[in-house]
Amino acid sequence: MPRPGEVGGWRLYLEEGKPTYTYNFLGLQRFTIAAKEPVPAGKATIRYELAYDGGGLGKGGVGTIFVNDWKVAEGWIEHTQSMVFSADEGADVGEDGETPVVENHGIPVPCKFTGKIGKVTIDVKKMKQAEKAEENKLCAEAAHKKAMSDRGARNGRA
Repeated sequence: MPRPGEVGGWRLYLEEGKPTYTYNFLGLQRFTIAAKEPVPAGKATIRYELAYDGGGLGKGGVGTIFVNDWKVAEGWIEHTQSMVFSADEGADVGEDGETPVVENHGIPVPCKFTGKIGKVTIDVKKMKQAEKAEENKLCAEAAHKKAMSDRGARNGRA
């Protein structure tokens, strides 16, 4: 049975010193965007942005990695998970201490960053009203399906 990080999540990391972003879509597809050159020595600011296509939930977009405000990589993320990633894994900084979103290439978990992280900022933009309404509708439908499933399980109809 797959573990939570293996079936969804995202990771911004350094692969051989190169800033890399991987989006794991439900364990079915992984979209990776990577710079061609390593981060220069010294203090650096690494930023990832997703230009979401919009028009509903679960759409894709263009992901861009910046180092010190210079665009170093760009790529297409075909689609995103529309609701949640996992109820039992947290957001790690500097290590992937749970199940890996990205294969660790033989490196044991937890996978720890050995440099210094001075600050992490996550900026989430507000949803458009139509997208929020769609999210609310899908959440209500999911809750209804779960309630029906739970009722069936209680009544011996799994």
